[in-house]
Amino acid sequence: MVQRVAVIGAGVGGLASVKCCLDEGLEPTCFERSEDIGGLWRYTESRDGGRVSVYRSVITNTSKEMSCFSDFPCPEDFPNFLPHSLLLEYFQMYAQHFDLLRHIRFKTTALSVRKRPDFATSGQWEVVTETSGIQESHIFDAVMVCTGHYQEPYLPLASFPGIDTRFKGQYLHSREYKDVEAFRGKRVLVVGIGNTGGDLSVELSRVAAKVFLSARSSTWVFSRVSDHGFPLDMVRTTRFNHFLDWLLPSALMKRIKFWKCNSWFNHVNYGLASAKRCGVFYYYFIIVNEELPFCLLSGTVVLKPNVKEFTESSAVFGTTEENIDVVLFATGYIFSFPFLEDSVRSLFDDNRSLYKCIFPPQLEKPTLAIIGLVQLTGSVMVGAEMQARWVTGIFAGWNKLPPTTRMIADVLKKKPPVKSRKDLSRRENLKMSFISYTDEIASCAGVKPSMLRLLLTDPQLALAVFFGPCTPYQYRLMGRGKWSGAREAILTQWQRTLKPLRTRVMDDSSDGSDGWHWTWLLALPVALTAGFLLSKYSQLGWTPQAGLQV
Repeated sequence: MVQRVAVIGAGVGGLASVKCCLDEGLEPTCFERSEDIGGLWRYTESRDGGRVSVYRSVITNTSKEMSCFSDFPCPEDFPNFLPHSLLLEYFQMYAQHFDLLRHIRFKTTALSVRKRPDFATSGQWEVVTETSGIQESHIFDAVMVCTGHYQEPYLPLASFPGIDTRFKGQYLHSREYKDVEAFRGKRVLVVGIGNTGGDLSVELSRVAAKVFLSARSSTWVFSRVSDHGFPLDMVRTTRFNHFLDWLLPSALMKRIKFWKCNSWFNHVNYGLASAKRCGVFYYYFIIVNEELPFCLLSGTVVLKPNVKEFTESSAVFGTTEENIDVVLFATGYIFSFPFLEDSVRSLFDDNRSLYKCIFPPQLEKPTLAIIGLVQLTGSVMVGAEMQARWVTGIFAGWNKLPPTTRMIADVLKKKPPVKSRKDLSRRENLKMSFISYTDEIASCAGVKPSMLRLLLTDPQLALAVFFGPCTPYQYRLMGRGKWSGAREAILTQWQRTLKPLRTRVMDDSSDGSDGWHWTWLLALPVALTAGFLLSKYSQLGWTPQAGLQV
């Protein structure tokens, strides 16, 4: 049985992995090349050292209730969407609460991870690390790689003729971007319309002379704020909506999603979506940005098609934009694991070559796990923690993987078809449905909530789980690692959502009695309907308090 586990990286996945190892009685040692935890989310002014970090103004795209660790809710006074400083503070609270820091070796780089000569029988790994110029060799029973997929900048210069031969201005990758000061008064072209490209375009528009945003594909823009002011992901990411996705024809669901997205603003009018394909909802091309539509509407950001070529000072799109000072490539990242030996690294070219996006299926022993190499439609933090729970259960010996042939067959079945458009295939490779994937791994780990059991034993909780947001606490209700506070966390999640908003108490008293008469008259049909439903659901033990949680 595995005892000693090497965890590479002390970001989100690394912290979860260390904690899950401890839960299973394993002995983790985490190697982190920087001086603190947080990984990508630990902001630094430095552009050296090869470490990727967020830019100064970044705010999470997923809300705190949908992004937290499953047995450690965010403080109720934290805002719903966290700036990087507060998210890092939350990570530090988590690490201190579960005493994780003593298992982390900071300023230590993993140089190589190689199979031991007797790997076929022992499953052991030799890990060579370097600290302050001194190398050290370690033997581990298993390795959890938690470096994520934001590792090396993807800078496709070959796709933009002239950028590195004729263009006299400056060009850089978004990884080098920290704040707006270096771009003040300049004409900037942002290439790439992912979340980073959208965010940087909006931010630069406040100080730059002009901002152009080049997009090569249809993109759908969402706001973090839902129709009624709640966090969008809490309203949309529910088991009920997931059930509708499964139940209704896919063509109908695409139409519904298209209509819902366009109800905010018409994406065709803004040049974000193709008029020919307006009936097709591209699920994988979604960004979250409240301000971009207004910037396009006000002209502070101008949307352009893909760049055909660069001249000395201009960008050619079909039309030509002159006097471009800076080109900022928001073209994403590629993952690579240079510390893994070639024979292991060659076993997977992307996460879809891994069993459940975690295990190389051809390895003789399942003692290597890749954590966090997945991009979900929800928080990757939750997915990474679920991966770590399942993996450490396998390392501890209470769970097992299927035979190699079955794992390979599963990998081949789930690999997406080859796309004729390379830009689509790159972005789709990592993208997966949040509930589908997390439920799949939870089922493997034996911790997926049973709706039937909940309905029979705790109807109030069952309603909150099915109709409410699919928060990570749901995966602590049953099975190994069950948390006694999970039920309370689910039933109070909306209170923690509203708490940071209620910083001003309004006087709701009114002298106009006529308004109240009309209100009661309009509310009467609703009250009668609610009374009828209450009488029906009371047979199942449903209460008005349960309704507030839903």
